[in-house]
Amino acid sequence: MNPVLIARQLTRHYRVPRGLLRPAATLQALNGVSFELAAGQTLAVVGESGCGKSTLARALTLIEEPSAGSLQIAGREAAGADRAALKALRRDVQMVFQNPYASLNPRRKIGDQLAEPLLINTDLSRAERHRRVLAMLQQVGLRPEHYRRYPHMFSGGQRQRIAIARAMMLHPKVLVADEPTSALDVSIQAQVLNLFMDLQEEFATAYVFISHNLAVVRQIADRLLVMYLGRAMETGPAERIYQRPLHPYTQALLAATPRLHGEPQRERVRLAGEPPNPLAPPAGCVFHPRCPYATERCRGDVPPLREVDGREVACHYAERFV
Repeated sequence: MNPVLIARQLTRHYRVPRGLLRPAATLQALNGVSFELAAGQTLAVVGESGCGKSTLARALTLIEEPSAGSLQIAGREAAGADRAALKALRRDVQMVFQNPYASLNPRRKIGDQLAEPLLINTDLSRAERHRRVLAMLQQVGLRPEHYRRYPHMFSGGQRQRIAIARAMMLHPKVLVADEPTSALDVSIQAQVLNLFMDLQEEFATAYVFISHNLAVVRQIADRLLVMYLGRAMETGPAERIYQRPLHPYTQALLAATPRLHGEPQRERVRLAGEPPNPLAPPAGCVFHPRCPYATERCRGDVPPLREVDGREVACHYAERFV
């Protein structure tokens, strides 16, 4: 199956001023991330706050231009594309934001907000736009009378359904969801995840699902990308990584994840200290200051992302965990 999304060494750096007497620093928010994603697949991107997940989301949705690397959407190169090409590409990649209370315009009826992507990007008549909006409302579990209501008249879960409906109006090939359930109650989270899966089954949309919660993404992920300080630590088939994580950071994240009834207890991996300053990342493996297995080699040599046991791992000693 041909991939609809290909990222190759995707990089995003920021220049950070540090006052009159100090030179500007470089923040390596995203540092050489690569993956492929086919239609109907879900890539879950996980990691602690500040690991680069949201920066990756902004790069994939063309909100920010990558500093280096290649990004292909539906076979077309997005990195370095001109404004006309980017406008065409944005139809194929849409985003659902974290906070459903902030992502909708409080002054506009939701019907108008859902129709706006069609108004901007298509030549459909007003009647056809109205029909398409009503159909999408039904698909996300809302009623026709909701068309003329304002966002404040809905619950958080309903608002997130509206945000998902808006993102799906153009039937994009790729949907990026940045922590779409973190602001919702646990009972509502399951409903929203089921909605994502139902829409994916109908439209064969490829999802990039960003989360800090490995328990949430296990339900929907086909592939997993574990990030730390802007780099990929481990990536591959989700279930293989869940069953036997090979990077110490992935092991620590999974050990801290609540277990389902009947699942075996994982060995606790304790991480020392806090994530390092991203403006001054450590030499060698960026994870070595917190890794319980770090050696002198880890402190001096950057581990390449290499294939081990059916996935790619950036660890010098991944084989010991196979």
